[in-house]
Amino acid sequence: MKPFQTLLFYKYARVDNAEAYKDQHLAFCKSLNLMGRVLIGDEGINGTVSGTIDSCKQYMDYLSNDARFAGIEFKIDEEDAPSFSKMHVRYKKEIVHFGQPDVNVWEMTGRYLEPDEWQKQMHDPDAVVIDMRNKVEWEAGKFKNAVTLDVDTFRDIPNHLDELEQYKDKKILAYCTGGIRCEKATAFLIQKGFKNVFHLHGGIIRYGKEAGGKDFDGKCYVFDNRLTVDVNTVNPEIISHCRRCNTPSVHFINCANPECNEHFILCETCATEMEGSCSEECKSHPRRRIYDGTGYYQKHNQEYQTEKARKKWMME
Repeated sequence: MKPFQTLLFYKYARVDNAEAYKDQHLAFCKSLNLMGRVLIGDEGINGTVSGTIDSCKQYMDYLSNDARFAGIEFKIDEEDAPSFSKMHVRYKKEIVHFGQPDVNVWEMTGRYLEPDEWQKQMHDPDAVVIDMRNKVEWEAGKFKNAVTLDVDTFRDIPNHLDELEQYKDKKILAYCTGGIRCEKATAFLIQKGFKNVFHLHGGIIRYGKEAGGKDFDGKCYVFDNRLTVDVNTVNPEIISHCRRCNTPSVHFINCANPECNEHFILCETCATEMEGSCSEECKSHPRRRIYDGTGYYQKHNQEYQTEKARKKWMME
């Protein structure tokens, strides 16, 4: 057993005085020496934290015993080291930014499909599998034959509704990393007239643990220092390619130039030759960080990164 755990969780719940609860929640996390990122919103909680097994257990008990979050589910990964270097708890009106305030996530969300049922349903000729994540994520990995949208953030999806209209009479099978985005996305589709809408309960992460990740190609992008995690232990395939030499690769990195900080795929050979940079311009940048083979950089070394990169996790 590894000494640390990473917890991924969310719960849509009406939270009164969410801004005040944010401070209380941060104090509790710090008392357990947890590291991670948590959003507290008027509509619930969304986060990823990492710490010792005992600290994670105390944290899960703390949330599970709060009546507002009763029934909250956790995806648990064992780790050799914490997945974060600091603890942040922030208040946001939405726990996942969609920009559609009229979406009724409480009553209109799509029906859950458990991992075993998903595995059967996604091969139904009457079904269409739709990826509700952004381009950076699905380039790293996705379900076979999934429909993908060329979006930078989750809030861009409503602008692509016209691309999905052709599937209105199909059985919609939506998925994302942990499930939180599909709660809103499927509610949005239902309100726009889609009738037969389902989504993967627990997302890609749970599917990997309970169904072996069958028919998920590539790796799953995650918002911590792991960058990507393995999903498929049954029939894995690499679908991503090195940006520079086009060799099949799952080596995902952050650009070493902190003013760029782009997330992209570069094979290990090219990453070494480019010193972790996405271009010659970034490679010669005076503030380029030292590439150590991982392509991940602690936040205190990222003070020059773009506003978009710094806030990405809050917008997804």
